[in-house]
Amino acid sequence: MDPKLPARPLLSHLFFVSILLLTIFHPRADSQGEYCRHPARPIVITPHNRSDSEPQQVHISLAGRDHIRVSWITEDKKVQSVVEYGTAPGKYDAVATGKHTSYQYFFYRSSKIHHVRLGPLKPETTYYYRCGGHGSEFSFKTPPSTFPIEFAVVGDLGQTEWTKSTLEHVAATDYDVFLLPGDLSYADSQQPLWDSFGRLVEPYADGRPWMTTEGNHEEESFPIIYPHGFTAYNSRWVMPYEESGSPSNLYYSFDVAGAHVVMLASYAEFEPGSPQYKWLEADLARVDRRITPWLVALLHAPWYNTNLAHQGEGESMRVAMEELLFKARVDVVFAGHVHAYERFTRIFDDEGNACGPVYVTIGDGGNREGLALSFKSPSSPLSLFREPSFGHGRLRIFNGTHAHWTWHRNDDSQSTVADEVWLGSLVSSRNCMRDWGDDGLQVQPSASSKDEL
Repeated sequence: MDPKLPARPLLSHLFFVSILLLTIFHPRADSQGEYCRHPARPIVITPHNRSDSEPQQVHISLAGRDHIRVSWITEDKKVQSVVEYGTAPGKYDAVATGKHTSYQYFFYRSSKIHHVRLGPLKPETTYYYRCGGHGSEFSFKTPPSTFPIEFAVVGDLGQTEWTKSTLEHVAATDYDVFLLPGDLSYADSQQPLWDSFGRLVEPYADGRPWMTTEGNHEEESFPIIYPHGFTAYNSRWVMPYEESGSPSNLYYSFDVAGAHVVMLASYAEFEPGSPQYKWLEADLARVDRRITPWLVALLHAPWYNTNLAHQGEGESMRVAMEELLFKARVDVVFAGHVHAYERFTRIFDDEGNACGPVYVTIGDGGNREGLALSFKSPSSPLSLFREPSFGHGRLRIFNGTHAHWTWHRNDDSQSTVADEVWLGSLVSSRNCMRDWGDDGLQVQPSASSKDEL
């Protein structure tokens, strides 16, 4: 038996106990057809079954305009950080050399972690690539340069059987970019779980860009020895922070098609005057909404939340930064942390505001901690849909004025669209742009503009 794998009898016992507890305490479907959530599922350990020189844990991310970063790990420290690539299978007419790193966390020493930046690349094109001159060929498709574009959005992913189901549902329908607002592996200082997670997500993350930000489970700090935390996350999941002028891998931005996406850090300093605040202020000021009419933000701890779990944990960040997002006319804000789904109306400063962002909590990817089942009662009028179920979301932006959001409940063999809404970009709203000249770029909407949620 692989020593990394838990004993089968123990898993069976835990699975049986979880089913028993949920049978006793979990509400079942009622006569009105209320959705019945499925029992918890065990952690999936994905073992290493390749040679030491072969790439494992391969994933890609956007790395500035027309560039992709390929990241992978090898046990063999002699493998070079080189990627061969081209637009035909097995024919590599380009080669890129990158960097490598490793880290130590107590008694754990990581293998060689490679990061190689490819480009410039053509939009909406399939590239075939090989990492380090060893192993199998991989392929990815670059995002389009113009609308439409589709984002898959999954928070608090983890590595359980629910995680596998969610990823299978996401992959069943094509998309362009994967967005993850924190809590990736749930390693929680058990570093081999980072490796297991990387191997689990590789079949999905090696073909479409995965753009992540950190959650509380990535911190892994320890007094005196590791006071700053995020060592494993920053080493393994390098994002385009340098390309976006950010001083930290924990927060950054990127442009794709006609959307500007801002990834914020709930667990880095965010007060006015802090490096993150100053970076965000400058980043938003540079956005030309005539070129990028959509503005999307992601963070981990939600600023608005009617679930009883994690109440108020994002409040100090909201107080510090909400006005920046509001003045910039950010269209939608995605958060994780709370293990349930919730969609709010447009809000600013705790009140409905047609010029504020739509807030969505989507911390329901498949984590090992289970679902946050209890919401406040009665419901807030600002909360339009809420449900404690696993699932994933999709934001399809059709053009500069219209986008469609859907939340897909993870229901075993197939995902079910349980919530959907059409969104209108704020720059197409005559009312929202009327007095915007002092705070941002003045945009004149067309005469046919129509305000939507």
